Amino acid sequence: MAEIIQRDGTWTFDGETVRIVPGGKAHPVRLALGELAVPVQALAGVSFEPERKGGRLRLRLRGGACPVLRAADGRLKDGADPYVLAVEKDRTGVAEYFVDEVRNALLIEQVPEGPVDRFLLPGPSLPVSGGGGDGTASFDGETVRLTWNWKAEESKTASGPATFPLARIAGVRWLPSIGLENGYLRFEPVDGPVSAPPKYDPYSLELWGLSKKEYTAVVVAAAVLARLPQARTALDAPVEAPALTKAPEPAPAAVPPADDHDVLLRRLRELGELHRAGVLTDEEFSTAKQAILSRM
Repeated sequence: MAEIIQRDGTWTFDGETVRIVPGGKAHPVRLALGELAVPVQALAGVSFEPERKGGRLRLRLRGGACPVLRAADGRLKDGADPYVLAVEKDRTGVAEYFVDEVRNALLIEQVPEGPVDRFLLPGPSLPVSGGGGDGTASFDGETVRLTWNWKAEESKTASGPATFPLARIAGVRWLPSIGLENGYLRFEPVDGPVSAPPKYDPYSLELWGLSKKEYTAVVVAAAVLARLPQARTALDAPVEAPALTKAPEPAPAAVPPADDHDVLLRRLRELGELHRAGVLTDEEFSTAKQAILSRM
């Protein structure tokens, strides 16, 4: 097992699943998502990006595997991205070991890097709420509720909180505040898009970017996106053996190729060097060594 514990959070990998637990002072988006279990079939890659004071450990997921990333559409900052871990300078060796372990598993499992046709992660736990600006959005799995605050326009507040069932939603879009431009969380009704700007649209929250908590609107967007009718079938399907990652025919009994054996031997030598240098504790070295020996 590979494990790295940082103030930003804890990542562990058991050969099949990367478990991500946010730190107590992590970004509100990470705290709202809570613990994540990412199956190796959902991973396209992993990297460690060294910096002057440490670095960043980054998971790269296959396109379409995660509803949070789908909802964010590349607009999450590193601080809010649950698949990025800030690494302190004295733990860079452990981060590099973590990268090696995940990469070896991807190689052994022959996981393709290409996109998937369904979510491989279930989406945020319910109920969920988030947002800011002129109101708050909440979702319990069946109904979306928009509760307005005193800053909302009369066109929104006149009828009180807006509630609509999932069946009335065709899509959802999240856009964070960028510069002087306000963002929004917009739900698209099945009977057609609303032409009014988010400021006046009763299906939208306006996001002003005044606090990190406004970013939690993306968690609501992801929860709704994962449970739209077109996604429900995918969520009900088993995740352990996605069709895109299964071989056409059963493979013969696995015999580790010579280059894999060489990789493991090299890794053992590297671990010994890290242990002698004091980067790995006795317990971490013993655990990592046993994991490699079991593969040999």
